[in-house]
Amino acid sequence: MSKLSGLGGRLYRGETSIDFIEKRRRWYAFSGILIIASAFALSFQGLHLGIEFKGGSSFTVSKSAISVADANAAVTESKIPGEVIVQQLGTNKVRVQTGALSTVQSNAIQDSLAKKFGVSVDAIDTQIVGPSWGKEITRKALYGLFGFLIVVLAYLAMAFEPKMAIAAIIAVIHDVFITVGIYALVGFDVTPATVIGFLTILGYSLYDTVVVFDKVRENTRTITSTSKMTYSQAANLAVNQTLVRSFNTSLIALMPVGSILFVGAGLLGAGTLKDLSLALFIGLATGTYSSIFIATPILARLREHEPAMQALAKRVALRSAAPVAAAPVAVSANGATAAKRGPRNQPKRNRRR
Repeated sequence: MSKLSGLGGRLYRGETSIDFIEKRRRWYAFSGILIIASAFALSFQGLHLGIEFKGGSSFTVSKSAISVADANAAVTESKIPGEVIVQQLGTNKVRVQTGALSTVQSNAIQDSLAKKFGVSVDAIDTQIVGPSWGKEITRKALYGLFGFLIVVLAYLAMAFEPKMAIAAIIAVIHDVFITVGIYALVGFDVTPATVIGFLTILGYSLYDTVVVFDKVRENTRTITSTSKMTYSQAANLAVNQTLVRSFNTSLIALMPVGSILFVGAGLLGAGTLKDLSLALFIGLATGTYSSIFIATPILARLREHEPAMQALAKRVALRSAAPVAAAPVAVSANGATAAKRGPRNQPKRNRRR
């Protein structure tokens, strides 16, 4: 048996325990730092919305040995106003994104790119997105996000209990906000693929949280009748029992996503993959973290305020403080103590008359 499986067995049986619940202030502080950093990134840098959301024009040129420097030079020669984003996609493709352009401006940049790279104007893939269409996409994305949260909140409240639903939604909001903040800090464009990634991480975060909560429910089903441990102690045991499972599941999920992000988008230059892979990679990591360090401590805190759980905590404390009954002791002549013994029964002797 490997060391990890041996540790998992000890955690499951309660022989080894990591105190996640009592140390919740540490986890809250760490999450608070990440949330503040995300808020600063969103305030000062903001999200770089793709043309699908804000509208604009996109020009993609395919040719071997193409470079971003040549594309920037072509854009400069066309004298296009406003912010222009130039990205290299792989080794033989470059994409130029601009704001809303008139027909004359669009033709000018196409001619400049065709002249710089020696291709025909028809070979340039041109996409024009109006601002109204971009607003419609943004509105639908927000509707999908809020609709998802409402449906999940209702399901968790019916399948488990309302306080579990509240803790799970707080953890999900925590994950999304940190992911969006890191996205703003890195400066990647927000595209429809990014929205798909955000919705995916919502599902994964809830999946891991539901697994932990299911074990918490199992451990606390008859907790008020046994009085062996408090709700927080039972919840902490549940987290320890599912810890190795969460770690293994998250590691297996992060490995292919990390390959897409670092190998596909980083080394091979597949720029179309980085929007989705970055959102997935950050979201999977924060989802695993929040299900263990955020959702369960919040749930325990909410339940410990209930009168029944407060009475249970008092009973457990009294039971732990009860003195253990000891055997009566006697003091010998030399001052040593010895356990007091009862009368010794000797066998009777038969006397001859």
